[in-house]
This record gives sequence, C-alpha cells and structure tokens, in this order.
Amino acid sequence: MADEKEKLIHETRKRFTEEYLQCNTSKYDHRDVERLQKDDAWVESYVYWRRNVVEDALKMIDESFRWRKEMNVNDLSESVLPRWCFDVGAVYLHGYDKEGNKLFWLRVKLHVRDNKTNEDKKKCIAFWLERYAKREPGKLLTVVFDMAECGITNIDMDFVRFVINCFKIYYPRYLSKIVIFEMPWIMNAAFKIIKGWIGPEAINMLKFVNRSEIQEYISAEYLLPHMGGTDPFKYSYPPLPDDDFQTPMCENGPASCEDELEAKEDSEMDARDTVDSLSFEESTPKPKKVQPT
Repeated sequence: MADEKEKLIHETRKRFTEEYLQCNTSKYDHRDVERLQKDDAWVESYVYWRRNVVEDALKMIDESFRWRKEMNVNDLSESVLPRWCFDVGAVYLHGYDKEGNKLFWLRVKLHVRDNKTNEDKKKCIAFWLERYAKREPGKLLTVVFDMAECGITNIDMDFVRFVINCFKIYYPRYLSKIVIFEMPWIMNAAFKIIKGWIGPEAINMLKFVNRSEIQEYISAEYLLPHMGGTDPFKYSYPPLPDDDFQTPMCENGPASCEDELEAKEDSEMDARDTVDSLSFEESTPKPKKVQPT
C-alpha cells in the first residue's frame, strides 16, 4: 500500500512537471511548485481526494494553484488585509465539534452583500483556511453558518459558493461537515441551488439545525448563548481569536489512540466517498476547552 502511494505521488509530480510546468510556469506561485516537489502529504491530499486518479488530481492541482496565485494566498496576512475584515468578526476559528474537529464560524448576519468588498471577504476566508492548514495540516474542519437574525441583505450566494469551492478544490481533505444554524425561510429556494453545487451524494454533509438540534453536533460549551450554549467567548480584535491549535491528547493512553486512529481512517474514507460528488472532490478525541486569548 505504501509503495502504491509513493508511486502515485511520484507519477503526479512527474506528470505535473511535464504537462503543466513546461507550458507556462508564470501561472503558478513558485513557492507552491517547490512545495509540491517536497511535501508528499500535500501531493497525496489531491491524489487521495480524486480517488487515486492522477489525471483528475492534476487538473485539481492546476486549478488550485492558479487560484492560489490569483489570490496571493502565500502572502495573505493581517497586514495586507483591510482592518475591517477582522474587526467585524464575521469569520473566525474557535472551539470544536463533538468529533474533535475545529469549528470554522461564519456569522452571516455580519456579512453584507457588497460587490466592492467581495474580493477582500474571499481573501479573508483564504487567509483563515491557509493559516489553519499550516498549523494543523490534514485535520478536518466543521464549517458553521450561523444564520440567526440574518436578512435578505446578508444572503450572498456567490460567497456561499466560494466557501464550498474552497473545500471542493483548494483545500482537499479538510471538510468534515457544514452545519447551517437557523436557515431563514427566504433561503428555501436557494437550498436547491446549494444542493446542486454539492451534489446529491454529499447532501448528508449538510446539517440544518435549530437551537434544539445543534447539540447533536456541537456541545453547549462551544455554543454561544443565542444558540442555546454556555460558551462565554466574545469575539474581539486584536488579537486574532485562537485556541491552542495543538492536537488533543488521548485521555485513555496510547492503545486508545491507535484504536481512534483506525476509526479516524475509516471515517475519512467515508467522507471522501461522500464528498466525491462535489465535482472535485478523521475523528480525533474531543479536546479540553481552552480559553480564548
């Protein structure tokens, strides 16, 4: 199995160099190209997500690398993004779901549809995902769309599609599930559109919940009061709201960790099969809560 994996990684690198790099190297960031040649796990993430079909993985890498250069992902930082992107608190990482996956929050009521700021908002999403991917490579995220108190001016289908595409193409093997809290009735028609983007086989990754249902996926200690939780967390900037970003320790010792690793690999395989319908297309023990900075 290991030999087969190494073979696929080698073939992917070789063909990417021959079929894509020799045509036009200027369309990619040289840092991404260099990383692809050195980081086996990164190459494997694309190959694995495309069911070990190298041809499909190459197309995915090409599209992902083009996007990364267009968005200047490698250079995104607090200093290059507008201050309001962080002040508003519409996007941040905080807490864990019941499977131990980091929570990626999108507070929809704080998002106002505006073509003039769309690019900065998308770069803000890319900033958070890249930051997480570098700190916790390969660890799943649960996306939470908190739609409480949002209105028609907050609904931005282009932005929703961008977020979905981030996990479909640009950050493979990172999506655990998408929890949508209190979707308003005005979104009923849009739901059909979202299903089309995701695909019928991946619908079970969408979890539509209200106050009485959300604790099936996220415990009260990581839910804000308006969601029926007890988390005292209040967003403020600076600094950026972070937990410790450290892999939780197994409470029952190394043997338990090995069992959990096997279960994690099985669940990851199920996730890949589900998300494969995304066009392009891991549970850790629940960590102890860390008070935000």
